[in-house]
Amino acid sequence: MRYHDITKDDMLNGDGLRVVLWVSGCSHCCRECQNPVTWDPNGGLMFDEKAKQEVFEALSRDYISGLTLSGGDPLYYGNRTDITRLVKEVKKTFPDKTIWMYTGFVWEAVCSLEVMKFIDVLVDGEFIAAQKDVQLYWRGSTNQRVIDVPAALKKGEIVLHCQ
Repeated sequence: MRYHDITKDDMLNGDGLRVVLWVSGCSHCCRECQNPVTWDPNGGLMFDEKAKQEVFEALSRDYISGLTLSGGDPLYYGNRTDITRLVKEVKKTFPDKTIWMYTGFVWEAVCSLEVMKFIDVLVDGEFIAAQKDVQLYWRGSTNQRVIDVPAALKKGEIVLHCQ
């Protein structure tokens, strides 16, 4: 897996102060995407042990609420195995921290993936420029949903995350 940046103390990509991992690779290529530089799966840097330790060190701070995975797309086919491995380790090491994930895939297409067992909130759906709304919390267009993953998995239906 490759990545473009690790942002610390981020307040825009999920609830609370967060660490954000911006991964490389996206097959959606949404018009007016805010991060087209992340589309290329071969772009950015290799997510190696040093990068992982940077994420874990930032997550160890008491005031950090958790990890957000964005990009690119963490669920780009080439990222899925590494992302699943990473979130398992994050949950084991930091069980009280939340994990948010942004993906262009819709819930119905990814809800059965193993990775979802470790995700707290999923923001799903492609960004649609015609549905852009800057007043929305944690999403860019009205078609996107902020999903409470544990509740959705338990109930077998979409449960929206409270704002």
